[in-house]
Amino acid sequence: MAWNEPGNQGKDPWGNKGGKDQGPPDLDEVLGNLSKKFGGIFGGGSSSSNGGGLSSGAFLFILLILAAVWAVSGFYTIKEAERGVVLRFGLVHSQVNPGLHWKPTFVDNVIPVDIETSRSMAAAGFMLTMDENVVRVEMDVQYRVIDPEAFLFSAVNPTNSLSQATDSALRYVVGHTSMDDLLTTGRELVRQQTEVEINKIIEPYKLGLEIVDVNFLPARPPEEVKGSFDDAIAAQEDEERYIREAEAYALSIEPRARGQVRRLEQQAKAYKEQQILKATGEVARFTKLLPEYKAAKDVTRERIYLETIESVYANTSKVMVDVDGGNNMMYLPLDKLMNSGTKPMNIPARAAGVSGVQQDSTSNQVTDTLRAYGRDATRQGRN
Repeated sequence: MAWNEPGNQGKDPWGNKGGKDQGPPDLDEVLGNLSKKFGGIFGGGSSSSNGGGLSSGAFLFILLILAAVWAVSGFYTIKEAERGVVLRFGLVHSQVNPGLHWKPTFVDNVIPVDIETSRSMAAAGFMLTMDENVVRVEMDVQYRVIDPEAFLFSAVNPTNSLSQATDSALRYVVGHTSMDDLLTTGRELVRQQTEVEINKIIEPYKLGLEIVDVNFLPARPPEEVKGSFDDAIAAQEDEERYIREAEAYALSIEPRARGQVRRLEQQAKAYKEQQILKATGEVARFTKLLPEYKAAKDVTRERIYLETIESVYANTSKVMVDVDGGNNMMYLPLDKLMNSGTKPMNIPARAAGVSGVQQDSTSNQVTDTLRAYGRDATRQGRN
């Protein structure tokens, strides 16, 4: 049966007898009961001048609870990428590494600082170049914290200080660079010089920051003259392309030229050796021929003459012969005779001389015929 049903004379949850509703118990009464229980444990008694105060045992219990809460609230965790700066009564005391730590609450204050994540900051604006041209420059600076204590307390706002230093360094470098270099080939140099200048500026302030990288975004002229600058940039790019094509052509031509030079040198050396050997052979031949010539000058002279004529006739297909005592000059079309299959006609043994020779082609048959003519002429000379 429920406690509030008719006929139930039991106690209700609030301790009322007879089902009479007198409301929840008083808080002072609850605390008094607790103090009596714990007072016996800690050896204290109930003492109150007016009967409504807390006992010493209750006060001690509350202190223990507060001490437990204070102790538990002192535990904190520093992440792997962070370092903690401990402030004791507002002064820097120490730094803590990643992990679980404890601090006395209300005495120490820990500020975690991320030292591994790279942060980014942009700088942009219209700037004046060395040749008095206005250009819009944009730069992105990436940095990270290397000294948490200096980052927190060396400057009021280290990020703002870095921004001011970046703007100052960028304007200095752009002011010492021409417009053409800034838009084309000098961008990398501007980036390097800007990074150096930023480090020079922030070093005395000890901001606890380290510049990781500086990205120089493409600079562009004002919109009013953008078309003309685009044409100028395109012309410079064409110039660079033509230079690269010329260099590639030179690299392809030079090896072939060197090869031709070597080939000509080798041909010249071979021709030189050939001529030397030929001259040496001629000298040897004439050295052996000299005694024969001294023994029979006429016969030797005629034989040399015939050998010379034979070598000349061996390279021609048309021969014209002038015969002693005749008014007509004989013409021998040896090439036509050979092509038609006609036997070569007999030529008189004595030929006073040859008036002219015209060279066209070579024929073994003509060579054999002329050799026969030479042998006949030699026999006639001896007779």
